[in-house]
Amino acid sequence: MAWKYDVNTILPKNGATLFIDGQWREAANKTTFEVDNPSDGGYLFDVSDGNGEDAKSALDAASAAQEGWAESSPVERRDLLERAYEAVMDNKEKFAELMTREMGKSYKESLGEVNYGAGFLKWFAEEAMREYGRTFHLPDGRKGLVTHDPVGPCYLVTPWNFPLAMGTRKIGPALAAGDTMIVKPAGLTPLTTLALVEVLRQAGVPKGVVNVVTTVHSSEISDVLLADRRLRKISFTGSTPVGVKLMQQAAPNVLRTSMELGGNAPFLVFDDADIDKAVDGVMMAKFRNYGEACTSANRILVQESVADEFVAKLKERVDKMVVGDGMDEKTDIGPLVNAKAADRMEHIVNDAIEHGATLVSGGHRDPHGPCFFEPTVLDNVPRDAEVFVDEIFGPVLPISRFETDEEGMDAANDTVYGLAAYAYTTSLRRSEWVQKHDESGVLAINSGVLSDASVPFGGVKQSGVGREGGAEGIFEYMTTKYTLIIP
Repeated sequence: MAWKYDVNTILPKNGATLFIDGQWREAANKTTFEVDNPSDGGYLFDVSDGNGEDAKSALDAASAAQEGWAESSPVERRDLLERAYEAVMDNKEKFAELMTREMGKSYKESLGEVNYGAGFLKWFAEEAMREYGRTFHLPDGRKGLVTHDPVGPCYLVTPWNFPLAMGTRKIGPALAAGDTMIVKPAGLTPLTTLALVEVLRQAGVPKGVVNVVTTVHSSEISDVLLADRRLRKISFTGSTPVGVKLMQQAAPNVLRTSMELGGNAPFLVFDDADIDKAVDGVMMAKFRNYGEACTSANRILVQESVADEFVAKLKERVDKMVVGDGMDEKTDIGPLVNAKAADRMEHIVNDAIEHGATLVSGGHRDPHGPCFFEPTVLDNVPRDAEVFVDEIFGPVLPISRFETDEEGMDAANDTVYGLAAYAYTTSLRRSEWVQKHDESGVLAINSGVLSDASVPFGGVKQSGVGREGGAEGIFEYMTTKYTLIIP
């Protein structure tokens, strides 16, 4: 399907996609890489392949701009973010189509992400006006003052699966707090970030405050930035192994770190649950973004007495899902981000079946193209199968059964991860028991959706440190200072 508009109306010039010190420019070595459409492999755009020299230039600009931006008023920061919010929403359809083209998600899901992602700009525009400082008296009567200052230049690393929302979730609070930044979008999906930065440029962000380095050589950029003492914070969303490496690199300069890492979310269905609502919930929690989400329901744990009913109703829903190009309004499941991701789905499904799982629905590559895989349901999956141990990041839904509440909760917590969790029950007692014993940073009871700009999002265990969103989100980008005042 042809573009409905000229891509260059919301993107910088082909091959000049570094944004440094308020200007779009080419990479220092003039090299580029292509961004393609995973649906049909079609070429979309040439993107600058930045290197260490470009990273240093971006940090030079951010460092030079830090003092001036830190001294800007809360009203200036709020107004900038509100202008950016309005611009994104005014161009909702363009952003949605751009995301669908470069990442593969359906157009209707992309529209939803625009609303969700723009919400962080709106939320932190309002948070910019509230720094939550306080005054108090020490026990001996002296006066104390607690204030919050910008942390300083930040390195923001965003993933490919939510190219708008993961950008605004980091850029929004950094701007609101008074920090400058270097943004490195994922090499698979940089275009939405570039469009967002063009919006910020037109909204009047001062030069040097927001800088972007696109690259397919991420480690070179990180090595340069994390070794530089002028950098004061890193915020990363991505895999746990990469996050661990970045934390190790951040340690010598004792950087502030925010890490939203891998997940292996359990979805518990107890025997008193409303099964129809539980099926609705798992369809949202598993198949949103085709399962390519850290919050995706990875392990479906169903109490034995209701398992047959749950599986039958789930199969009926999944069998009706339509696979196709994301721009087709009938599509429920589009392409995965690349063929390697589809290869992995094939592998983990076959591994589960070899371990004794029952294939209920799907389970195969889809003929639409190399990046497509059918929505898949597996029942009676052994808990040592790869699909139950590792993060799936695709449209494969494995089910395991449990007898007692304690067995179900033990299985839910039996993972090194602790990002999101879901539970369905009509019992208040059970809800409170789950809330007490669940080992995750984000929990939804009787809901398949749990993300919003207004809530603190983050994990425990190997799912990361820090929180994004909510009133807590801005403090990740600020330092706390206590001042003693003696008249």
